[in-house]
Amino acid sequence: MTGFGKATCEYGNKKIVVEIKSLNSKQLDVSTRISGLYREKDIEIRNELSQKLERGKIDLSLYVDNSGKEAVTQINQSVIEAYYKQIKSISENTGIEIPTNWFEILLRLPDTMKTENIELDETEWQEIRKTMNVAIDQLISFRIQEGKSLENVFVNKINHIAELLEQTAPFEAERVEKIRVRLEENLLAISDKIDFDKNRLEQELIFYIEKLDVNEEKVRLKNHLNYFSETMLLEKSPGKKLGFIAQEIGREVNTLGSKANNSEMQKIVVLMKDDLEQIKEQVLNVL
Repeated sequence: MTGFGKATCEYGNKKIVVEIKSLNSKQLDVSTRISGLYREKDIEIRNELSQKLERGKIDLSLYVDNSGKEAVTQINQSVIEAYYKQIKSISENTGIEIPTNWFEILLRLPDTMKTENIELDETEWQEIRKTMNVAIDQLISFRIQEGKSLENVFVNKINHIAELLEQTAPFEAERVEKIRVRLEENLLAISDKIDFDKNRLEQELIFYIEKLDVNEEKVRLKNHLNYFSETMLLEKSPGKKLGFIAQEIGREVNTLGSKANNSEMQKIVVLMKDDLEQIKEQVLNVL
């Protein structure tokens, strides 16, 4: 979701600048800083951003460069002349001395400065819209480049988790046999003290070992990994869905770890979790 775009245009004696910055956000959050002349277009600008950028914390700045002026300030000559005549008349009637710093006094009086506001015409606004779309296209292009980098990260991490999952296979049969041997040895060690039914023991061993079976978790984990890859490649804005799939991958990896009962399998699970955490961090950047 991160990106930046900037574009400028010239209209009359003004240089108009549009800057757009995008950061990560769970939804669309638009902030605008717009020069006074163009504030009437705030809603239209927000609509344009929401349609094209969909999601993210968007900051837009629209302003006039110092090379041009948005409003022209002038001295209101007629008002100053009126003040001058009144002050001179009062001086003559009252005998109060006429001031020597006329301009300093007169320019402080109300309404001696006038501002001619320039109205936004449609031609200027159309030029600004074109400029804003150029900035938006730059930001989208930036996002696409970032997305390609993230895609490479996800492909590598998902493939690595799948490879690690295959590496657990040799340890599965080994761990079951070790558990069986360990339980039988412990029971034999106390057989002179406790009498037990060997048939019942065999049944309990089978039940216990079935609880440690991880085939279902492995199948579900493979399916989630494939679904993650498909979603990433086929959907237009997969960010939220990828986050949910990553959570499901995490559940299966955690269950695999809790059932492992084997130090080598535990090491593999730790590596899976490391890859998954990196996926979860980066998936927050996806639109």
